[in-house]
Amino acid sequence: MAVQNFIPQIWSVKLNESLEKALVYGNIVNHDYEGEITAAGDTVKINSIGDITIGTYTGAAIGSPEELNSEQALLTIDQARFFNFGVDDVDKAQSSVDLLTAGINKAAYGLADVADKYIASLYTGVGSSNIIGSDMAPITPTKDNAYDYLVDLSVKLDEANVPAQGRFCVVPSWYHGLLLKDDRFVRDTTLLATGYVGEVAGMQVYKSNNVPTTTTTAGEVTTTHYHVMGGYTGAISFAQQIDSVEAYRPEGGFKDAVKGLQLYGAKLVKPTGIAVLTVDKA
Repeated sequence: MAVQNFIPQIWSVKLNESLEKALVYGNIVNHDYEGEITAAGDTVKINSIGDITIGTYTGAAIGSPEELNSEQALLTIDQARFFNFGVDDVDKAQSSVDLLTAGINKAAYGLADVADKYIASLYTGVGSSNIIGSDMAPITPTKDNAYDYLVDLSVKLDEANVPAQGRFCVVPSWYHGLLLKDDRFVRDTTLLATGYVGEVAGMQVYKSNNVPTTTTTAGEVTTTHYHVMGGYTGAISFAQQIDSVEAYRPEGGFKDAVKGLQLYGAKLVKPTGIAVLTVDKA
């Protein structure tokens, strides 16, 4: 925002409030392996123990132990995003706010927003038995049954033996509006910046504008489908690293600049640990 012609003016004491959506998905997954990455292309091996056979004891010798089965998934740090911005010296001289700091905060939000959408996109790996509705046969909820469909989503998690602790569900804003019209919905009146809005059937409900969507077209009509994900924190692993943040003076100009690099990766390690409800807005 370089100033072409210097005109004295009054600068705001604070920056104009940014219209930023709540970032949800990055806060409801686990970050267990975050300290184990150092560079792009790193892989983290995630081990989990398979089932152990439970036998009936008859008093006879038990025999040799069975081999403990360790299932392994790889979390690859395959996403890299950067920011690079500058503040003109004239702008700095006229401003009563720290534009560089404000810019870094805005860039951090932008990086987090992209990562949030990336995590949300992992819904496509859901186990086939944990699906309600589809692009070809979507559900169109109303104020009378929107709550019930989330209960059905919770039942899918029950049937998949998903732990009750740490369960979540993420809905678009219009779906949250339907829930508010149902007295059964346990509301959260504080509406924190995290997007948490209440509870349904043991799931903490969040609303987000990053709920993933797909479209189908029939003739000249295109329909948007929203994919509501329910699950628990152990289902998805996310790891990120801010590789570097550097302040510098670009050549050929009179400004301060800052650039940064974020590396991250996410993995749906337990496909049966999430359930997906595909819905259309009426």
